[in-house]
Amino acid sequence: MSATGAPYSLIPPGPSDQTNGQAPSQFLGIRLSALDDWLRGAGEPDYRARQVFEWVYRHGAAGFGEMTNLPKRLRSRLAAGFDLYRAKVVGDQEAGDGTRKLLLGWPAGGRTECVLIPEGARRTACISTQVGCPVGCVFCASGIGGLERNLSAAEIVEQAMRLAALCEPERLSNVVFMGLGEPLANYQATVSAVGIINAPWGMNIGARRITVSTVGLPGRMRQLADEELQITLALSLHAPNDELRRQLIPWARSITIDQLVEAARYYFERTGREVTLEYVLLSEVNDRPSQAAELARIAHRMRCNVNLIRYNPVEGLPYLRPSAARTEAFQKALRSRGVNAHVRKSRGLDIDAACGQLRRKQPDGGPERDHGTT
Repeated sequence: MSATGAPYSLIPPGPSDQTNGQAPSQFLGIRLSALDDWLRGAGEPDYRARQVFEWVYRHGAAGFGEMTNLPKRLRSRLAAGFDLYRAKVVGDQEAGDGTRKLLLGWPAGGRTECVLIPEGARRTACISTQVGCPVGCVFCASGIGGLERNLSAAEIVEQAMRLAALCEPERLSNVVFMGLGEPLANYQATVSAVGIINAPWGMNIGARRITVSTVGLPGRMRQLADEELQITLALSLHAPNDELRRQLIPWARSITIDQLVEAARYYFERTGREVTLEYVLLSEVNDRPSQAAELARIAHRMRCNVNLIRYNPVEGLPYLRPSAARTEAFQKALRSRGVNAHVRKSRGLDIDAACGQLRRKQPDGGPERDHGTT
C-alpha cells in the first residue's frame, strides 16, 4: 500500500510473466519503497531502487537504457516492465513572456494541457488532473465537452517532469494543480502525485511550493486537511454569494459558501496553512464594489488571502476581461477592509492563455510527435 492507502498494482511482472500480455506499468506513479521491494525480490542489492530513481528524477533520463551504472539485464527488465513516459506532445506554444504551454496526447485516451510559467528565479508548472472537467464553470474552456476520464498519478507527475525538463539548466521550483479538471474529484491520484512530486527521492519540490486548487468539495477539503500535508489549498470562489456562484459554477448548486468557509477553517486548524481564495474577475458580473464588500466579509471568516485574476476571454463565451481600472478598484475595496488581496499577473495572453483553449483548437487526430492556467 502507498502512504495514502493506494494499492501498488503497478509493479511489473517477473521474466516468466512477460509473455502473458500484461501491459507495462507507469513508472512515474510508484514510490521508492515499492520499487525497492520489487528489486529485492528479484535479487538486486538494496541500493538499486535509489539508483533508478536518481536517474529518473535527478538526471532526467528519458529511458532505462541511459542508466549506464545498472546491469544490462536489469535495464532490459525495467524497460520490459515499465513505461517511463507515455504521452506525445501534440501542441507546443510559447508566449512572448516566456510562458510555455504543452498539449499532451495520452495512449489511454484524451489530451491535456500543462504550462510552464517563468517569473524571476521561479519556475512554476501548472498541471492537469483530469481529461476535461466535470465542474462546468460557465466562463471556462476546460469543461466544454465535460469529463472524459481521470488521470493516473503517473500521468499527473509526467506533466511536471516534462515541464521540469524545459527549465534546464534552471530547476522547477513550484507546482500548481490548476490545469484541466477538479483535483479533489480525482482525489487518490492527486494526493499520490503530490507525494511523488514532494518526496526527496522524487522531484523533491517542497510542500509549501505545491498548490492544489479546488472549486470546493467540503468533504474532500477536510480529508486533504487530515493528510497533514504542508501544501497550499486554493479555493476557487469566483462569486461573493451563493446565488451568483450557482449561476457561474453548476457544481455549487448543492454546496454553500458557508460549507466552504467551515472546510477552509478546518484546513487551517489542521495544517496551519492559510487558504488562498481564487477569484476570477468577470467584467460587470462579479467585479462591482458591492461584491468586493461581500467578498471581504467572507474572507474575514477564515485565515486566507485573496488572489484576483483578470479573466482570459474564451472564444464563443460572452464573458469579458475587466479593465485595469475596475480590477484596481476591486482590489482597493478589499484592502480598505483589511483583506490581503493581490492581482495575479496575467501570463501568455498572446497564445491560447485560458485553460482548455489549446486543447479545443487541436482536437484528437492532429499531428503528434514524441517526447525526446495561466
